[in-house]
Order: sequence, then structure tokens, then C-alpha cells
Amino acid sequence: MIAGIDEAGRGAVIGPLVIAGVSVEEGRLDRLKALGVRDSKLLSPKRREHLAREIEKLAKDVMILKVGPCKIDGYRSQGVDLNRLEFMKMSEVISFLRPNAVYVDSPDVKPERLVKILSKSAKDVRIVAEHKADVNYPVVGAASIVAKVARDGEIEKLKKKYGDVGPGYSSNPITMEWLRQWLAKNREFPEGVVRKSWITSSMVKSEKSQGRLHFWLDRLKGSQQAPPAGDE
Repeated sequence: MIAGIDEAGRGAVIGPLVIAGVSVEEGRLDRLKALGVRDSKLLSPKRREHLAREIEKLAKDVMILKVGPCKIDGYRSQGVDLNRLEFMKMSEVISFLRPNAVYVDSPDVKPERLVKILSKSAKDVRIVAEHKADVNYPVVGAASIVAKVARDGEIEKLKKKYGDVGPGYSSNPITMEWLRQWLAKNREFPEGVVRKSWITSSMVKSEKSQGRLHFWLDRLKGSQQAPPAGDE
């Protein structure tokens, strides 16, 4: 049994981190490759959704773990960074899938470090961790697609409730505008939607605070410059 693991939403400021694992019998790997699975970012949303359904039919098992903003913030407050959090969740996926070999798209700059960590809880599993594994191994590409479709579904739920949050990344102007507009009307970001421990969140809150400070300073300056009553 061969498995692949990948994530979606790692660097997002809005929405969950999703980690997906897909296990496939070795005899079905060619069929998986024939589907044309590859890095989910290279596919249209409609194509991803279609492939995700086909992958689930072909796979022995599929596991999807979603880590919401509150949990991510909680882990970070305890000193658990995103890499360690991913390692923990990947270990859970491997434990569930129980493959003979697993291929992982490494979030760590040193893939060998990830292999060493995962091997501690999966001693009998051959672990291969590489950058761009979602491009080089169809089984990882399959996991990438499943993770992306699952995260997209969560983002759509947020859009229905909170308006157009964009894809949830700070590099997207729609997402950044939503963050600023939300804080312009509310004291805090909505619970379970925004990763409050992210630099982006702090930056937007700081912008709002600075804006208020400038507003009051301008008013104070204006009152000081106004002539006393009766001087005219």
C-alpha cells in the first residue's frame, strides 16, 4: 500500500489548514496516474472537484484533517509552530492509513528532518519527503487535490456567512480588503474565521489603531488652532 500526504491553506490568514492523505494499492498507481492528477494549484476548481471524486473511488482510504484558526492560534500560543503542527497531523494520517510507503510534500526546508520525525511514530513505514512531491508523485498530487477541494469547501461556507473573504491569503487583495472592512465595522475578527496570531491580522489591527490615533491627533490639533470665542 502506497500513500501520499499534502496540505492546503498552510499560509492562509483565513480558514483552516487542511491535511489530506490518500492510500492506493500499488496495482492501481497507473490508473491514478492516468487520471492526470498533479499539483492542485495547476488545476481549475471544477477539474479539482471532478478528480477528487475519482480519487475517492480509486483509493483504498482517504483521510482529511482540518485544523481551524482557533486551534492553530492555540497551538502557537503554546510554542507549537506550523511545521510542528503539520508533523503531528501527518503522523496521525500515517497511523490511520497504515501504508507500506508514504510520500510527503515537505513543508520543512530540510525534508530529511521531516523523515526523521515521522519515522519515530511510523517505524515500519518507508517515508519519502521531498519538495514538489505533489508534482513528482501522482499519489501526492492526489492528496493535494483532496486537501484543496476540502479547504475550498470550508472557504465557501465562510463566504455564505461573512461575505467574500477571497481565497484567504494575505497576498490576495480581496482577502485583505475584507479584513480591513470587517475591522472597520467591528472590534474583533470573527471567532474561528481568522488566524489572529498571524502577522497579517496584527498588521491590519495596527493599521486600524494608527488610523484612530491620527483621527484624534488631527481633532486635537484642530481644536488647538481654533481662535477663542469672541476674538473675531
